[in-house]
Amino acid sequence: MAPRRPDSGVKRTGAARSGSVMNFRTTVSSGSVRRSSAVLPSVLTFLVIVASGGLLLMIEKGMLNSMDTPPPRGSGRRLDSIRQPGKHSSAAVDVESQILQEIRNRTIRTMCSQKNMPHSIWSLSPLQRKTLLQHVLVNDEYHFLYCYVPKVACSNWKRVLKVLNGALESVDVNIKMDHRSDLLFLSSLKPEEIRYRLKHYFKFMFVREPMERLLSAYRNKFGEIESYQKKYGVEIIKRYRKGRAKDSSVRGDDVTFAEFVRYLLDEDVERMNEHWMPVYNLCQPCAVSYDFIGSYEHLESDAEFVLQRIGAPPYVHFPERQTWYKPVTTETLHYYLCSLPQKLLRELLPKYILDFSLFTYPLPNTTTEHCRH
Repeated sequence: MAPRRPDSGVKRTGAARSGSVMNFRTTVSSGSVRRSSAVLPSVLTFLVIVASGGLLLMIEKGMLNSMDTPPPRGSGRRLDSIRQPGKHSSAAVDVESQILQEIRNRTIRTMCSQKNMPHSIWSLSPLQRKTLLQHVLVNDEYHFLYCYVPKVACSNWKRVLKVLNGALESVDVNIKMDHRSDLLFLSSLKPEEIRYRLKHYFKFMFVREPMERLLSAYRNKFGEIESYQKKYGVEIIKRYRKGRAKDSSVRGDDVTFAEFVRYLLDEDVERMNEHWMPVYNLCQPCAVSYDFIGSYEHLESDAEFVLQRIGAPPYVHFPERQTWYKPVTTETLHYYLCSLPQKLLRELLPKYILDFSLFTYPLPNTTTEHCRH
């Protein structure tokens, strides 16, 4: 089935599936099954972390500077072949990013090749498929699909999509982002239209260190957004704070991080709010063969690659970070994780273990010695 919108003469740069990158999700049902399913890949997790840690050490020592790494990004064309990279880009950063891409590619291919993993969106449960289709944005003019992950620069990517489809004049226009209008979601298309785009369009997503993303969601939603305080904050405080179960004066604006984690432990990952749902549940990457998985840590260079890969006009650039945005620093994350009761952290990690292992993020170090510093 051809796209709904006519091809306006723009050359297709991402039609063919490269097969170089895939992603992963886990199948869960009841509470005990969900927890055991999440823990199963833990052995592979540690192997991946050991391997990636060794490679990162080699990067730091400059041992890989002269090595020619496999091209993990679709066609393998480098960023500077079409568009000039951002001012903060460098050859060293690009090498590190490519190596991380290759590690992710191989890990994901291995995990997704297992028999119990879904190999198409049609093998997902109705709830899993609904979540996925509601998070995949479509651009028919430039032939790409973008699975957005909240708290991973998705608002800026939506700005880019609106500029590309003509709904927004520039990514720098100072307006409040409407996350639904002027955007086409895969969920609004018919099955045959979905199949066509999954087969022929360039598909990408972005990931972020799991605990950093979680903390970013906590600080933003419970520290700044009144609707989240009323909807989730009140419930969390009444449920987990002693003596407040029937307190009508609870406002939900002072939820502690420990209370938030306790709430997450009792939540079904497939029914979580999108801002703290694991990435593998949002984007179901075993069911969708993503051509590129960018990372928040290499946002500028990875975003630049995607823009040149889809053939975006030179005047379209990835937006600068908003001035009001409060980034989660290494020190901030260290403080929150080390302040958390270790029992809670040990119980929380299995829910996000696949995000750690598939995207080569090391598990957080919260030993007593480490937390002292």
